[in-house]
Amino acid sequence: MYVISLDLGTSGFRSQLIDLEKNETVKTVITMGHPLPGGNVMDHLDFAIGTGTDVAHGLIIETVKEILEKFDVEPGKIQRIAVCGNPIQLSLFQNMEIRDLAYAGENKQASLGVKDVKRDARIFPANELFGDIYPMDNCEIVIPPAIKHEIGADALAMMLETDFIHQTEPCLVTDYGTNAEMALKIGERIITASAAAGPAIEGQGIACGMLAGPGAISDVNVENGHWRLTVLDSEMNPGKGPLVEPVSGKTIEEGEVVPRGITGTGVISTMALAIKEGIIEKLPQLPNGKIILWDGIVITDEDVEEVGKAIGAIRAAHMTLMVESGLKYEDLRYSYMSGATGTYVDADKARHIGSVPGFSKGIIQFGNTSIGLARKLAVDVSKLDEVIAVAKRIHADHLMMATSETFKDIYVCELSTWQQGMPAEMYAQMLEMYGIPVFPENLEKVDIERRVSRDIDDVGNLGLDIVTDIGITLEAPVEKCILCHQCEEECPEDALKIIEEDSERIVNIDSQHCLGTSCRRCVTICPEQTMNHSLLKIKE
Repeated sequence: MYVISLDLGTSGFRSQLIDLEKNETVKTVITMGHPLPGGNVMDHLDFAIGTGTDVAHGLIIETVKEILEKFDVEPGKIQRIAVCGNPIQLSLFQNMEIRDLAYAGENKQASLGVKDVKRDARIFPANELFGDIYPMDNCEIVIPPAIKHEIGADALAMMLETDFIHQTEPCLVTDYGTNAEMALKIGERIITASAAAGPAIEGQGIACGMLAGPGAISDVNVENGHWRLTVLDSEMNPGKGPLVEPVSGKTIEEGEVVPRGITGTGVISTMALAIKEGIIEKLPQLPNGKIILWDGIVITDEDVEEVGKAIGAIRAAHMTLMVESGLKYEDLRYSYMSGATGTYVDADKARHIGSVPGFSKGIIQFGNTSIGLARKLAVDVSKLDEVIAVAKRIHADHLMMATSETFKDIYVCELSTWQQGMPAEMYAQMLEMYGIPVFPENLEKVDIERRVSRDIDDVGNLGLDIVTDIGITLEAPVEKCILCHQCEEECPEDALKIIEEDSERIVNIDSQHCLGTSCRRCVTICPEQTMNHSLLKIKE
């Protein structure tokens, strides 16, 4: 018999097939992208509310079915699927109410008839969700609890799968991604938050970016006066990439792994090294407008601004947590980093560029904590009781960055630094003007411990399989369409096409590549205003 762990990550799904008798990983399957349109969890929420949860739920279930088929195991031999993710993804997976996650005001929720939405732990038959498309008669699904309605199982996982929950000294944990979840622990008090970092932190939304996968540049280091690229190999291990000259683009030496793109950790490393080496004299200006890492793989001035938005949001959230909790900066003992970015990033470069506090005395890097928790529950469902007990014991305060004046003030300084090259002296003056304690200098040396070599430490004896093309199409009528095709030309991802079927004009949209709310160029460019995403349905 087999069990499956599943992480419904905002940037892509991660799943593992485990031989229950041997307690061994057989195979790992990941998707290069998310089935819901958009680059972050708020885009996904907006899409689900606009089209209806049935459509969003259907996209997620169809994608999970693709993953199950990749495992090539008889459905009757799958005993259990344990699922982890944030509250939005887990709610959509179960086809639950989500409007309470979009509207914080009680009056608004009352007007919608939304109240007392529970996101407790659940165990239920898999056929409730998959019976029509992938029957699993002997399978159950395990859902871990949320701490609060806005603090989900992924946040619980990053606390449980690291040492965070047991620390007695002040510590910070962050699950790096498009929506970076984080928590600060001071004694028995835990304050949680999240930062809408955006897709650049995962290598998306930049010119040559890609999610962490084979061929992704994950790190850059100086070697004999040139830059040595670190590139993820077919098993997601860091491999030796080419040796290059980043300004001219000249290849000094071929590597063992050929780059296909650059992921978020590679971008962070590139920025940190370019600043340290003086290639960037003033942000965001690059020499000749770009840094050349490989044939066809470049970092542009625009990429620097996108990365700045992401790192700036994370740094502003970290500092806001400490300022509003009353913690003195110098009292922060540990910073835990989880997720793909937290795993592959060079932590020393990350602290110098601001994605982890540079004054933290120790940094500990973990892998994918969500899939780690899911695996434990898949292998031994009795551990769900322990998880529930911990969730009840955590009395978490949740800090909303959207309503925090401290966050807004710090983020303005971050944007001014990344987009206009504001010097550090002026940054400090701005903080003093806002009444915010000035940030201390980075420590010269800190203790850095990397617990794993890759975000999914054991991919199994059958290795890693990647669903590069989820292949789900959304469609909607466009009755007033005049076939000008401006929407097709405007789409930055080539994700849509206007077709005619039985004299009816219909738009087809590739759900995986559509940028959703963060784009909507097809809507604004249409001269007839005929594009209506709320009408989208899954094409059969």
